[in-house]
Amino acid sequence: MTTIKLHNTKTRKKEVFTPINADDVRMYVCGPTVYDRAHIGNARPVIVFDVLYRLLRHVYGPDHVTYVRNFTDVDDKINARAAESARSIGDITAETTQWYLDDMGAVGALEPDHMPRATAYIPQMITMIERLIAAGHAYAKEGHALFRVRSYKNYGALSGRAVDDMIAGARVEIAPFKEDPMDFVLWKPSDENTPGWDSPWGRGRPGWHIECSAMAQELLGESFDIHGGGNDLMFPHHENEIAQSCCANPSGSFANYWMHNEMLQVEGKKMSKSLGNFFTVRDLLDQGVPGEVIRFVFLSTHYRKPMDWTAKKAAEAEATLIKWKELTSQLYDDVARSVGKAEVSEQIIQSLADDLNTSLALSHLHQLAKDARNDEVSRVKLAASMSFLGFDWRQRWQHSFGTSLEKTLGDPVNLEPYEKLLLDARHMAMETKDFAEVDRIKTMLLNAGVEVRMSKTEVTLDIKPDFDPDKLEALK
Repeated sequence: MTTIKLHNTKTRKKEVFTPINADDVRMYVCGPTVYDRAHIGNARPVIVFDVLYRLLRHVYGPDHVTYVRNFTDVDDKINARAAESARSIGDITAETTQWYLDDMGAVGALEPDHMPRATAYIPQMITMIERLIAAGHAYAKEGHALFRVRSYKNYGALSGRAVDDMIAGARVEIAPFKEDPMDFVLWKPSDENTPGWDSPWGRGRPGWHIECSAMAQELLGESFDIHGGGNDLMFPHHENEIAQSCCANPSGSFANYWMHNEMLQVEGKKMSKSLGNFFTVRDLLDQGVPGEVIRFVFLSTHYRKPMDWTAKKAAEAEATLIKWKELTSQLYDDVARSVGKAEVSEQIIQSLADDLNTSLALSHLHQLAKDARNDEVSRVKLAASMSFLGFDWRQRWQHSFGTSLEKTLGDPVNLEPYEKLLLDARHMAMETKDFAEVDRIKTMLLNAGVEVRMSKTEVTLDIKPDFDPDKLEALK
């Protein structure tokens, strides 16, 4: 069986993944608050953990993996949106939930096994809060229920913070009903214009953190394998989840492995409406950017590194996918039907098994595409591997959203002669120590819009968005 290694935020090191039960591998990922369209940064954890979900299903079997991703459909942002628009909360959450599913489907994400809505688990939240109060880890005051942070000795272990050091810089609400500034809300009162449910503390609604704890316990148990999300959720959300879950279920461990993806930038800057670089997944889709291009750009950067979305990366991703799809869309009839039974490249599986090294996996796809130019077996493996990573190998693209790539469609350019030319020149240069000819060939290739990658034993060329085959004539 493939050995999977994952970076565990809880231990701050890469560990061999050992599930509690290999026949029942369980993963929970924090989902969206449904009041508006998902911005492009929201798609990163979806794509990251979709790849992990695919890997787990591949290793342990589809019937032995359970993936839960929630919807927060009770929140003050939703209430504010309803007040602004004069629409019902139910209409807003139903609409935006479907928007989210449509947009995440467009970027190739499989739907999780369970997608619980917070409002369907209010009784479970109330029960958990009652247990916390009975055990002395929470208290009720003025219609609120609050978690007593200092009652949990390991608070701060996930994020690496000490409670006393948190108070000055933390986003904490100073309120007269709190025993300690760090205590956080489990339940809060609702007025007549705000959604609410009856509880032992009066009519009210849950705090944000208790939602995930209650839903994870109900669907995955007191202890499960993996909890994921963006690193912006590490504190306070995930820290609070751990505290309340472990205190409510002292015999359980909650999540054994914690995984966090880094944040996203746009053209080298933090995404912000004030900078004019804030956009949603739907904005890109409506502009003609294929969802697979968004997915490719995201997978090009390791999930634990900051990712920079740029128009250049998107155009290059599309050019690569056009080339791959040109190869795989040539598969017909029995050969095409064999793709579903074909083995995914073992190099790709091993890359993903090493803490989801998606950029390395894409590099192996590049090599497969190179081999597939003249080899049908490699073409089938390329198609199977593309499908495994969430790309549709059957669909051939006839357009480009960024630059005109008609010259690369329908008549793929064979770059192998140029690869051999450059490799021969490099071998000669290694003997003579004169690299002038290597530099000349490389410069002409780059000017023609060809990406050049060289190693000691190999040369790989790929077409870029600005490719112009006419400029290659001088090299013949």
